[in-house]
Amino acid sequence: MPERIDIPATEPQPLNSIQRNLLEGEVIEALQTVYDPELPVNIYDLGLIYDVTVHDSGHVEILMTLTSPACPVAETLPGEVQSVIAGVAGVREAKVNLTWDPPYTLDRMPEHVKLELGLL
Repeated sequence: MPERIDIPATEPQPLNSIQRNLLEGEVIEALQTVYDPELPVNIYDLGLIYDVTVHDSGHVEILMTLTSPACPVAETLPGEVQSVIAGVAGVREAKVNLTWDPPYTLDRMPEHVKLELGLL
């Protein structure tokens, strides 16, 4: 019987700035796959994402809002976002913080999206 070799567990290495930037890009791409069910625009281009923070540890925090506090997906969309981000390779933990300050306005939406939605 072959002798068993124990390999010591290694601690995950902290991400360097290039790895953080690459991971942030992948997180943003993942955010662009999540859509507001009432609009044909992803939540990133809609301007619902206020901040994406990738820590050296691979922990990712998303600061987001919704179009209004009465948004019908207020109870489900943040969880969907967290699940999508947690599924990105390299993300060790994902956290979504929902904020109403500043409140969402159409000013957060890029011009090309406004044009696509017929708002210009």
